[in-house]
Formats: sequence, structure tokens, C-alpha cells
Amino acid sequence: MRILGTILVLCCIAAAAGADQYPSRAVRVIVAAPPGGLTDIVARSVSQFLHEKYGQPFVVENVAGASSTIGAMQVARSAPDGYTLLVNPSLFVITPMLMKTQYDVLKDFTAISNFGTVPLAIGVNPDIPSENIQEFIALAKANPDKFTWGAEGVGSVGHLTMVRLMREGDFEILVVHYKGTSPALIDLIAGRVSAMISPVPNLIEQFRSGKVRPIAVTTKTRLTTLPNVPTLEESGFPNFEIGSWYGLWGPVGLPPNVVATLNAGIAEAVKTPKVMDWVAQQGLIPVGSNSADFAVFQNAEIAKYQKIITDANIKISN
Repeated sequence: MRILGTILVLCCIAAAAGADQYPSRAVRVIVAAPPGGLTDIVARSVSQFLHEKYGQPFVVENVAGASSTIGAMQVARSAPDGYTLLVNPSLFVITPMLMKTQYDVLKDFTAISNFGTVPLAIGVNPDIPSENIQEFIALAKANPDKFTWGAEGVGSVGHLTMVRLMREGDFEILVVHYKGTSPALIDLIAGRVSAMISPVPNLIEQFRSGKVRPIAVTTKTRLTTLPNVPTLEESGFPNFEIGSWYGLWGPVGLPPNVVATLNAGIAEAVKTPKVMDWVAQQGLIPVGSNSADFAVFQNAEIAKYQKIITDANIKISN
């Protein structure tokens, strides 16, 4: 009996150890966006690293649609065991402020890590006689009917930045909404809209070719890729720092060991040359924050965007 009891104890210890070992099987990584975009690229580069580090597949699955809410709902309803994760851009925390969703970002998800951020830039059609944001604002105030913004969609980070900039700069021009970056950029180059605020990777080639003129960036300090372009803070807008960012979430209630494992792997991934080179080509500035820091950052971002949306009464019809 004593031997049998010892065996049972050892079996229980082994089972517990196995339960604590994460990951012990394939992990499903849901990307709530189509393949090929920056969200997808970031998810695949980090997932490949985690697969190599932990010896289990991190399988990326694209679940797009309904303003990225379909993929998010699948994760929110999954078991809180770390085997179903969500990769989304900052639009994930903005969408519930604009339309009804079946989930609450703070109540239904565990914030795991901020992979990194992508800075925004303000570009104007080169025929507009403004070399900086203050000159553009002066023109817009003098002739508001002659100028327009091209926005990538209602509630996009670029759109909300336009709204905040107009409020703080005390001017207003028409915002023309497009379904995505490409059509807005085409009309900007053609002069059908005057200006655009978008992540730098969307505009950098047009800046280099002279088809669009950069007049400001939304980062705290100047960018190495655009060293001669001033920040908004330099241009008279204190504490004006906005960027698009890309995070990892799981369902609420993830075990601490799972979160710790993912935090360690992601922190290492964003310091690995192979991963850094891959994401840097897309304009991403790696962060790799831990869960606690990401939660604080996320909450601050929600508060920032909520103020912009509330002040301007921006909504999307479901």
C-alpha cells in the first residue's frame, strides 16, 4: 500500500508539472485582419520565433471581418489556457468606442504584450505651398473650403489624429473618408484631397519620390527615416504623441505562468536580429512590453482616444 501511495503521489506531481508546462501543444494565433498587412506580418514573425523557442507550433489564422470583431470574439469565448491568442492593432481598443461590440476589451481579454509601434506622418500634396504644419494650418484657416483631409476610414488612428489636430490647432476642413489607405493616397497624389495622416510606411516611398511632401511626424522625437521633418511637439503642439501599435491578447483569466512564458518569449523575440530586421522593414519600432506595462499603456490609449471620440461625437453605424 505504501508503494502504491508513493506511485500515486509521483503521478500527481508529474501531472501537475505537465499542466504547468506551457506550451505543450499547438497554439492558435488569431489575426483579426487579412493576410499580408502589417498586423499579419508582425504576428507571423513573432509566432515563428516562439515556435522555434518553445518547440510547439504557433499557428497564425486570419479571421477578418466586421471591423475585426469576429476574430476578437473567437478569442474572448475561448478557454483561458493560452492556446488561443489574438493579435490586433490599436484599432482593437478604438472600435468599441465607435460601435456596439459583443465584447469589452478590459473585461474579456488579458493584455499580454505590445509588440511595437508605428509612427504617423502628415503629408500634403506638393502643389500646396506649405513646408510645415503651421503654414498648412494658416492656409486652412484663411481658405477652409479649399482644403481637405483624406482619411483611411472612420475611427482609424489617422482620422482621430486629424480630429485632435484640428481641435488643438483651432481650424476645420472637410474630412473625406476612404475604404483603406490606397484610394486615399491615390487621391492625395492626384490633388483631389490636400493632406493625409497615416503610418509612415504607407507614405515613405511617396515622400522619397516627391509625390507627397512630409510636414510633420507624430512622435516625441524626430525619426531617423525622416530626420528633417519636425515633430508636432516641435511645431507648437505640446504632448502630441500618437502612433499605431500592435498587441497580443488572450481571453480574460490567463494563468500567470502562461503570461510569463509569452512575455519572456516576446521580449527575446523583439531583440533578435532576424525578427527586428523583418518588422523594421515595415516601419515598426519594437517594444515587447510585459503584461503589466502593456495594460497600463492600453488603458492610457483608451482614455486618449475616448476623449477625441467623445469631443467630436464620432460614431460608426453597426
